[in-house]
Amino acid sequence: MITVSAPGKLMLLGEHAVVYDRSCLVTAVGQRIKATVELVDSPEFILDAEDVNITEYRKQMAEVGKGEIPKGAKFVEIALKNFLEKHSMKSGIHVTTTSEFSSLFGFGSSSASTVCTIKALSELTGANLSNKDIFDLSYKTILDIQGKGSGFDVAAAVYGGTLYFITGGKVIEPLPITSLPLIVGYSGVKADTVTLINEVKKKLEEEPEKVNRIFDAIKDLVEKAKKDMVKGDWKTVGKWMNFDQEYLRDLGVSTEKLESMISAAKKAGAYGAKLSGAGGGDCMIALVPDDKRKAVSDAIIRVGGQVIDVPVDAEGVRVEK
Repeated sequence: MITVSAPGKLMLLGEHAVVYDRSCLVTAVGQRIKATVELVDSPEFILDAEDVNITEYRKQMAEVGKGEIPKGAKFVEIALKNFLEKHSMKSGIHVTTTSEFSSLFGFGSSSASTVCTIKALSELTGANLSNKDIFDLSYKTILDIQGKGSGFDVAAAVYGGTLYFITGGKVIEPLPITSLPLIVGYSGVKADTVTLINEVKKKLEEEPEKVNRIFDAIKDLVEKAKKDMVKGDWKTVGKWMNFDQEYLRDLGVSTEKLESMISAAKKAGAYGAKLSGAGGGDCMIALVPDDKRKAVSDAIIRVGGQVIDVPVDAEGVRVEK
């Protein structure tokens, strides 16, 4: 038996553009998904994932990945299928997942549970996969299920820390930063990432020149912010975040609630603020001087947001002692 955990993620800059071969900046968050995996004698796959209402889900190992798969079981089951295509197992397997964070927040619980599953299988079977191998199998799993995605959330779960990332893992570069003075606000609205990605895709098909211009502008901001983050120049990074939010608004993925939280944070003294993730709800982030943390938090709460106390720049996937 083995227990593995992986962190969630927060996008700092580069949303949507990163789906189309541009770069982004992402940080791992200190709330984690855990997977306890044990080999069993019967040739069965058994899953318990109470956080997503899956209890005693069973399937013959030979049937893994086939037929109807409940939503809550998809990522673990397809991860297992993809692992089995490359590495043989003689036994069955029982996976139990637990989460330290609500899947409501859009922290990337699906990717984290996928990464946990593949890391645990690698350890239990002696496959000894590298981090890049784990990334590749996990990213394939996400694409098999969602059809589209950049993989930045998978990279955050595998590598941890704060990363400069280009679509599909073409570049995965850990950034040497010593702090990240973020405040995270939840809008109270659970957004559907796939729907939002499809809406932006439709916009891209209808207005390719305009949308590609936006994507290129976002990429330019990511490159500038990367340099300033490494220098610790948070005031300038905040400025790039504000510009990024304007482009995300132009893409139509912001909401009234997110805008009110972002505006409140900036008025209360944040260096910069923007939505984080696909948009349509979920979270916003603000970069904040130390002496303004309380004022900014209070301002977000006053307009109906929920401030989430979550450590950032967290460790990547690991075996728990």
